[in-house]
Amino acid sequence: MFEEKLRYSDEELEFFKDLILKKIEKAEYDLKVLKEAISNSAGNGTDDTSPTFKAFEEGSETMSKEANAQLAARQEKFIRDLKNALLRIENKTYGICRETGRLIPKERLMLVPHATLSIEAKEGRNNRTK
Repeated sequence: MFEEKLRYSDEELEFFKDLILKKIEKAEYDLKVLKEAISNSAGNGTDDTSPTFKAFEEGSETMSKEANAQLAARQEKFIRDLKNALLRIENKTYGICRETGRLIPKERLMLVPHATLSIEAKEGRNNRTK
């Protein structure tokens, strides 16, 4: 009879740890770029152009800063979620659905390495909130 695996092996956990560390490194770089874009006040300004164009550009600049701030906040959450996934790897609870207690398929974890719900649990949750 087939016995269901209760957790990923240490080798599998090590693979996911490497994957997550690479994603954290890239995400932290992307966050740094976003924060630099938000704080970048020196640039190709419109000091020497018409007042009308300057007003349009300042409005656009404000919108861009707001969009970058939202992206930065999402990126910070993503990094936090990835670091929490590392903690689950250390605890050997990584990849276990927090609702069903079953293993989340590797394919899902490859795409969303910080996932804590299986697709079935996530869809069930979405159906309950509708």
